[in-house]
Amino acid sequence: MEKGLGVFFEAFLNKESVFFDKKALQSSYIPETILHREDQVKQIANILAPALRGDKPSNLFVYGKTGAGKTLAIRYTTQKLTEIAERESIPLKTIYVNCKLKRSADTEYRLIAQLARELGKSIPPTGLPTEEVYKSFFKALNRQNQNYILILDEIDQLVDKTGDNALYNLTRINEEQTESQISIIGISNNLMFVDGLDPRVRSSLSEEEILFPPYNALQLQAILKQRAETSFKKDAIEQGVIEKCAAYAARDHGDARRALELLRVAGEIADRKNSDKITIEHIDLAEQKIDRDRIIDITSTQPKQYQLVLYSIISSQTQKNTNIFTGEVYELYKSLCSKTNINILTQRRVSDIISEFDMLGMVNAKVISKGRYGRTRNISIEIPENLLPRIKSMLEDSIRV
Repeated sequence: MEKGLGVFFEAFLNKESVFFDKKALQSSYIPETILHREDQVKQIANILAPALRGDKPSNLFVYGKTGAGKTLAIRYTTQKLTEIAERESIPLKTIYVNCKLKRSADTEYRLIAQLARELGKSIPPTGLPTEEVYKSFFKALNRQNQNYILILDEIDQLVDKTGDNALYNLTRINEEQTESQISIIGISNNLMFVDGLDPRVRSSLSEEEILFPPYNALQLQAILKQRAETSFKKDAIEQGVIEKCAAYAARDHGDARRALELLRVAGEIADRKNSDKITIEHIDLAEQKIDRDRIIDITSTQPKQYQLVLYSIISSQTQKNTNIFTGEVYELYKSLCSKTNINILTQRRVSDIISEFDMLGMVNAKVISKGRYGRTRNISIEIPENLLPRIKSMLEDSIRV
């Protein structure tokens, strides 16, 4: 086996690839020019520019669907801002935290400890009272005597995991601190997220708001062509591939991240098939693979409450073999919460979670009017049938029903 693997890896090193440099297809890549987000970048720059004069910029809330360029635009603008600050010796630092990462922000303690570490303060992973961690963070802030821009990506995930207490404390820091100032940029895929916050947090966080609309197919084509020029060897992409890739992503809410992932996976499939060109067939195969992997990944990483709601939807539709309504899902959800000793959320919050699954493309939830009886959602499952047994089994293992 070892000899066989050695031969395989040696052959791999000598094999031709369609790729020149994959980096430009990664979500972390920041190009020199951000296409079709010029207006949003200009708005962000106008809001943050006062930091270069030592003033505190307004807090900013940025929202829009997945892959709309929110994180890219924020990171691009703050990178340019900090480059100027460093050149001019202006005391300004940017801190980026992805709230979806468990080790960064799955508890209030871990989030504040992570921020303290960013400021050079050593905090153990567990063991201290949360109040002590806040004190260490405040001391580190005061000692630095500079402006901070704190970017909380996937900020809705933070609130889902920990409530809005940490967010409340962060938005109030400037009322207590005198040596340093902190501005918060919240990024969220959930357009309804702010509505569920404590009114005091909402008013502080949303001093400025920017909405990122989805990209259309032509805009996605331009983005893909820009990245492909850096990522692939010349003439490695067959005619029509970029257009097909953009069309797939435009159908899924104009998700540029998905478009780039499709192109990358298609290139990897082409390499495995020893093809010197990426074809439309490779794009079709890439879409099937990504859909399967994405649904499994989303399901396995959701909080327990989300998994309970998804399991309730799948179970309800399996029983009825037809579309279902929010009320039916909620009744089964309450029953499951009782069996698993999990706190029951309100029907409105469950409806919000259903909306998030709709945004992720896992369910289709159309709002329909019932006249004087109000409104409800007509829900159907969008998960491929061949994946449903596996997803249901994963959920049963996780929530132990």
